[in-house]
Amino acid sequence: MDAAAKPRFRLGDFTAYLQALPLGLVLTVFLVVPILTIVVVSFWDYDSVQVYPDFLLTNYVDLVTSNVTWVTYLNTLKYALLVWVFTLGIGFTVAYFVAFYVRSAVAQSALFLICTIPFLTSNIIRMISWIPFLGRNGILNQALQGAGLTDHPLEFLLFSDFSVVLTFVYLYAQFMVVPIFNSMMRIDRNLIEAARDAGANGFQILVNVIIPLSKSGILIGTIFVVTLVMGDFITVRLMSGGQSASVGLMIANEISLLQYPAAAANAVVLLVIVLLMVAAMLKVVDIRKEL
Repeated sequence: MDAAAKPRFRLGDFTAYLQALPLGLVLTVFLVVPILTIVVVSFWDYDSVQVYPDFLLTNYVDLVTSNVTWVTYLNTLKYALLVWVFTLGIGFTVAYFVAFYVRSAVAQSALFLICTIPFLTSNIIRMISWIPFLGRNGILNQALQGAGLTDHPLEFLLFSDFSVVLTFVYLYAQFMVVPIFNSMMRIDRNLIEAARDAGANGFQILVNVIIPLSKSGILIGTIFVVTLVMGDFITVRLMSGGQSASVGLMIANEISLLQYPAAAANAVVLLVIVLLMVAAMLKVVDIRKEL
């Protein structure tokens, strides 16, 4: 065989793999290994004292056959749906106003800075700040009674599903505003002018031009908001006053009771559900084509 025809080893053929190697190692150590550990522990046995390495399906059977578990998962999905609806409405409106009505780049930056300032403080502090505002003798109830709009304090404002959803929306609306705004800023303004020249009114331009071209931002914001709400536990614990539950809170309670295999099984199921939801979203919008 001719020596020139023999395949020769070239370092350049592996350059891309070598460049990706550090990131691959980091993801393996800090993402893949912990997830595999959780999956393994979810099959172990336990009692009130310790955990026993084993291979049992008991944790998953108890999870599937428990009515409390089903109610908790449905309650978590309810929170995710309500928060998504409200954050999408707020995020799209704010992004639309800043992108199409604020002409100055300086003004756009200033508005985003104002929206970002609250994120410089802890989430827990921002949650707790709602308690004196929504409480039975809080600022809102006193204002409503002072204005004569109600004769008695509104009990549903605090330690209820209302306060949980309100706090979620307050905490995560920014995660919907930013990606939608970025998508809208990439829309060619000539398309809007062409639609207007063709006789389209403002609503038709919104529905047929702006929303379809903002799908990637809406999808990214949806993924952020849904995954954050599905995994959250501290917001539900503080703002519901222990009257509501979520999967994250259930996992936290199991960990506090040293029920690590049961918590791991719930974590695995929650991860699978979230991944299926994200996969379904990616089927609706091909984000690779949109970006």
